[in-house]
Amino acid sequence: MKTYDIIIVGAGPGGLTAGIYAGRQGTKTLILDKGLAGGIGREVPLMENYPGFDTISGFELVEKMKLQCMKYIELHENEIVKNIEKNNDNFLVTTHKDEYCGKTIILATGSSHKHLEIPGEEEYLGKGVSYCATCDGLFFKDKDAIMIGGGNSALQEAIFLDNVGCNVTIIHRRDELRAQQYLQKEIKERNIDVIYDTTVEEIKGNALVNSVILKNVKTNEYSEFKTQGVFVGIGYKPHNELAKKLNVELSESGEIITDKHQRTNIENVYSAGDICGGLRQWIVACGEGAIAATSAYEDIHNHK
Repeated sequence: MKTYDIIIVGAGPGGLTAGIYAGRQGTKTLILDKGLAGGIGREVPLMENYPGFDTISGFELVEKMKLQCMKYIELHENEIVKNIEKNNDNFLVTTHKDEYCGKTIILATGSSHKHLEIPGEEEYLGKGVSYCATCDGLFFKDKDAIMIGGGNSALQEAIFLDNVGCNVTIIHRRDELRAQQYLQKEIKERNIDVIYDTTVEEIKGNALVNSVILKNVKTNEYSEFKTQGVFVGIGYKPHNELAKKLNVELSESGEIITDKHQRTNIENVYSAGDICGGLRQWIVACGEGAIAATSAYEDIHNHK
């Protein structure tokens, strides 16, 4: 069984940055990710607030970070971590392929798209329902689609859909959008329609989506809205299953609680990125990853 100084679970922005810092500090480090490096960060259509780049896509930035990271550490993509348990002074990490021993663990497991959990959502997934405009938006060129949500990611994806020639309408359950002002301004400038105080109750269709049932939350009135695409952008669910196995302390919303050094309540377990909650931005995840790796390095050497 291979032994590592640091095992990082998750290869999003936080995990990759942790890997870069850990590797450059001379620690033997392994990153494990159940999918491809970058996670849902790969889906970001365009970033204009990441230092050093006027504009860059999530996919492009992930690939740059991945190549940089692999200069220093091992990265295993498509390897699912099934369990982590304490093993004397170390941790036993079990995947669907192998077992590894780690002196320290950094949980950078991220989050996934929340689902609406309404009739038709699962049935029409891939048949008009999508959680990624960047992935599927081009299929809806010259077609009607709705974007459900009012935060940054929902508006960014609505703008992307507009860019590819989709007639997009935003559906939001509140009476005002939550996204940053520059995104709201762009939505107005593009004349993208927003339907406020409204939820989507059902997705309907035949072989493909052709309409949704809307509910006005103030009047309780229902209406049918014709659309060929349903894009869901209502937030994220933290991937905290491994944290629970280690008895890591979680917030009420299921996110990992850390101190300012990214240490959790469990000795030699750290965390970084969206799984920690807070401002869900690449730059924040990267900063937390750097801190987590540095804390792990310091703790390893302090225990020698």
